Amino acid sequence: MLVIGITGGIACGKSTAAKMFAQLGGEVIDADRIAHKLIKPGTAIWQRVVDEFGTRKSAVHRTPFRAASEGILNKNLSINRRRLGRIVFADQRKRKKLERIIHPRVIEVIEEAVTRIKKQQSAPSPEPSAIIIDVPLLIEANLVSMVDKLVVVVASRKNQIKRLRRSGLAEVEAIRRIDSQMSLRKKEKLADYVIRNDADLEETMKQVRKIWEDMNKL
Repeated sequence: MLVIGITGGIACGKSTAAKMFAQLGGEVIDADRIAHKLIKPGTAIWQRVVDEFGTRKSAVHRTPFRAASEGILNKNLSINRRRLGRIVFADQRKRKKLERIIHPRVIEVIEEAVTRIKKQQSAPSPEPSAIIIDVPLLIEANLVSMVDKLVVVVASRKNQIKRLRRSGLAEVEAIRRIDSQMSLRKKEKLADYVIRNDADLEETMKQVRKIWEDMNKL
């Protein structure tokens, strides 16, 4: 069973491509979804993030609802990812600190999921044709050795900015987030396959299908 890693720049459409691979028979492991679960209110990682990035660290323990209105928490105590993003993308040291808190456990969960899915090969239930690991920082987190094939999804800088603006970010924030990541050119050089996601979904699906067919010949 092939393990396919999908990565790319922010707002390039890697998750869209991953869903397309899933439609063709792959089973997707979504790193972002894992991270969201890990930072649910009350979890150990949630507490570490709040302690590190909350506006009033001491207030988090005494009066969490007060901290929610003043820091990175919503009223229901969930982490406001947009506020947290503004903090960490404005300071590389803080971004690296956040990654050190979250990434190790995300990687552990991904490895556990890959092992579980591979074990299903001996089970009588239908098996996925491939495991699709959707990880934004797959290369940066040194996870390339975990995958058999690396797919990098790219888009023009103009489209990246446009898509981030549609999500509600100011242009300066969008540019800051794009520039915080490894360049798409460097990622392309490491890829087994590249998907160019500047056209419509039909064109993207055409590229995904071609890659899928090629991989199934291996």
